[in-house]
Amino acid sequence: MPFREINSKMVEATVVPGQRMFSQRGAMLAYRGDVTFTPNMAGGQGGVMSMIGRRVAGEATPLMTVEGNGTVMFGHGGHHIQVIQLTGETLFVEADRLLAFDGTLQQGTMFMGSQGGVMGMVRGQVTGQGLFTTTLKGHGAVAVMAHGGVIELPITPGRAVHVDPQAYVAHHGDVRNKLSTALGWRDMVGRGSGEAFQLELTGSGAVYVQASEEKL
Repeated sequence: MPFREINSKMVEATVVPGQRMFSQRGAMLAYRGDVTFTPNMAGGQGGVMSMIGRRVAGEATPLMTVEGNGTVMFGHGGHHIQVIQLTGETLFVEADRLLAFDGTLQQGTMFMGSQGGVMGMVRGQVTGQGLFTTTLKGHGAVAVMAHGGVIELPITPGRAVHVDPQAYVAHHGDVRNKLSTALGWRDMVGRGSGEAFQLELTGSGAVYVQASEEKL
């Protein structure tokens, strides 16, 4: 894992010759060694089509290519950082939550309507998240940002996990998601916003939930 957690809001990445990383622009706090930072217009390994997908969705989060030999400290906006280690699976995460990730990971874009049909599209409208979401697949580490810290909840067959859509950060595994209504759910827990929706996740994998309903 190239990331070392310095504290809940900062991570340090090791950069070695012949390998590269990607980070959100403006996320570099300090670095040591011979390290270069180059604006990346192709959106990582997903290439031009990945970039187009995010631009259509209004999610063209600018990235930097990080290369060289040294260590780099990352953080952004005082947000809490969660490091997720992928071992071949695919991580689904909103583009603006990505702080930094291994260049070995294959980056792509998925239309949320393909997961949960129409309900996937409704989720994008209700939560304010785009209809497209970023995917990262392979072996490597990803640092994502959240408000108030993150908890990882396992998703197992036969036992759905329900998440407040505003608290959703990311998920991985063989997981299906759909938006379900729960009349009076928010009223019962004292929020009373009138948006009685839950994001229902089923299958096998894990979902990452932040301790806040606040967007980045």
